[in-house]
Amino acid sequence: IITLSDLECDYINARSCCSKLNKWVVPEVIGHAVVTVLMLISLHWFIFLLNLPVATWNIYRYIMVPSGNMGVFDPTEIHNRGQLKSHMKEAMIKLGFHLLCFFMYLYRLVLKIAPK
Repeated sequence: IITLSDLECDYINARSCCSKLNKWVVPEVIGHAVVTVLMLISLHWFIFLLNLPVATWNIYRYIMVPSGNMGVFDPTEIHNRGQLKSHMKEAMIKLGFHLLCFFMYLYRLVLKIAPK
């Protein structure tokens, strides 16, 4: 979010912004896919079903990068067709999702270790 807002305010150029963001795309896809599979294996159905659409979206977004682009974030296209706003919106939604998951996991942890 900070890198995208820096690009929006012209504190950083598009090429360096996209290279910073693209280096985190693959770890994000792998990490979210691993967490989703672990929730399936451990039979946490609600959390699995909550994570499945986000993991699917991350994989879809990574696979559908057009050939010739630098990655998911491309410096030649980020200012065109409102992509900067859509990337910012997606980052805010993911931030909200991860905050929700953090507090759900924390709540489940407290329930599990609290004496009865």
